[in-house]
Amino acid sequence: MNFQKPPGTQDFLPGTVEKWQYVENKAREVCRRFNFREIRTPIFEATELFRRGVGETTDIVEKEMYTFQDKGDRSITLRPEGTAGVVRSFVENKLYGEPDLTKLYYMGPMFRYERQQAGRYRQFHQFGVEALGAVDPALDAEVIALGYTFYTEVGLKGVTVEINSVGTPAVRAAFRERLLQFLQPIRDKLCKDCQSRMERNPLRVLDCKVDQEHFEGAPSILDSLDEECRTHFAAVQQHLSSMNIPYSINPRLVRGLDYYTHTAFEYKAAGIGAIDTIGGGGRYNGLVADIGGPDQPSVGFGIGLERTVMLLENQQAELPDLHKLDVYVVALGEAAEREATRVLHSLRQHGWSAERDYQGRKMKAQLKSADRLNARYTAILGDDELARGEIALKEMATGEQRMVALDRLCEELAATK
Repeated sequence: MNFQKPPGTQDFLPGTVEKWQYVENKAREVCRRFNFREIRTPIFEATELFRRGVGETTDIVEKEMYTFQDKGDRSITLRPEGTAGVVRSFVENKLYGEPDLTKLYYMGPMFRYERQQAGRYRQFHQFGVEALGAVDPALDAEVIALGYTFYTEVGLKGVTVEINSVGTPAVRAAFRERLLQFLQPIRDKLCKDCQSRMERNPLRVLDCKVDQEHFEGAPSILDSLDEECRTHFAAVQQHLSSMNIPYSINPRLVRGLDYYTHTAFEYKAAGIGAIDTIGGGGRYNGLVADIGGPDQPSVGFGIGLERTVMLLENQQAELPDLHKLDVYVVALGEAAEREATRVLHSLRQHGWSAERDYQGRKMKAQLKSADRLNARYTAILGDDELARGEIALKEMATGEQRMVALDRLCEELAATK
């Protein structure tokens, strides 16, 4: 019987995993500097959480969720995005009772049953942040800046930021009528999804990737903003400019989730296929209350890690040496073989990455193995060297070799740093 991975999933093999670790570590480091702390939530939640939190009329809820009945006859869904679960945890654990702003980040797998394409999988991985408890537009700008900083420092080039204001529910209600007046005459030209969205959530029609050619001359939600929304959006732009974060305004940007208010934004990058969005987010002032908590204005984003790694590969970004062995211990002779076990363990206990041969190969084959593993040094121990209490330390890059006292191997290596 031959088994294969399920469609839309992938195996992360050695050589690739190190790239993921690099990206994940960079995300954690950037979050540390922005004072965001990690939260880990379950990969499945009650289905109703996503129906209420993400939105009944979204593609995610209508078409893409992995939903099942558990043995307790409860409707359970594998998380399709990270924000709803974080907000549920925020409410359930009463984090809103803390005096300071709550700044959280998450990282992990999400699940959506959607058509596979470049950088898009049915099990995919997101890095996201959520800042809960403040309406200050400076916080919107900080979150946008965090994501842009992550992309820049991880090594990507050509990443751009697009922003928009989607207003408040009252603003959107007024804009909805203007938009429907524009859409009704061209209804028959639109795809079936857009025709359906016109009945329930016409703003999401503008998010369609198929029908953009028909939207020339469509009204802009920016023309419908009230004074509060205009002031908030102008302040976000001022804060972004003060941090030298490059951005452009895209009045058709609405995002695919229903909970956004005021600021919406996306990160874009070319070279990854037809869809160039690699991350995005926005402000969601009503979501905490919708999920059962007190009214807590919030803002966050989600970044696709598959697309980040793919872009790094496509751009042939220069990454640090992601897997380099410090020392490969070469043992020749029975006594040396036995001593190699102690030497190897001692090296690892002192913080060095170290390896040895377990297949009984000759010295030439062991040295080839050290080369394949990108070992910085080989430590060569034979029975004669062991009798003298010495070991040969060879620097692989230069071929330079010298004898060092066996009991001072770790100290000698430390001196080379």
